[in-house]
Amino acid sequence: MHISRRRLLAGSAALLGVSVFGWRSLGLQHADAASETFEISHSDAEWKALLAPEQYAVLRQEGTERPFSSPLDHEKREGVFACAGCNLDLFSSKTKFDSRTGWPSFWKPLPKAVGETVDSTFGMVRTEVHCHRCGGHLGHVFDDGPAPTHLRYCMNGVAMTFKPALG
Repeated sequence: MHISRRRLLAGSAALLGVSVFGWRSLGLQHADAASETFEISHSDAEWKALLAPEQYAVLRQEGTERPFSSPLDHEKREGVFACAGCNLDLFSSKTKFDSRTGWPSFWKPLPKAVGETVDSTFGMVRTEVHCHRCGGHLGHVFDDGPAPTHLRYCMNGVAMTFKPALG
């Protein structure tokens, strides 16, 4: 079967759109945080009112921000990265590293900060990472990070805020 350049580009654009706007918006599901109960819970309308459109697309619809688009990828100050949905502290700047992927990356979350579920979208099995308190989608974790954990928590910057250390 021959695939034309136009058909290939259209299919790529469709996949990109799904990654930006999320699988849930299309009614597609996988084992995810949506089936769990969280300490902080809002209706869909309330989340839309609380979050910026980009935050809503990532945190509530499992979208992905464009690589190299987040200022948090370049954040080098000492402090804590928190959930943009509920302000739970997620990662210490002490565990941040430059993965050269275009997304903020960490080798370890703070205790009781994140949950993980199986994500089998895009024809592969990955580990999805979500906020332990509100269930907001943060990104994925991979086993190609640095020592000591050898993990790479590849997070969407738009799903987080940064709180500089005091003093």
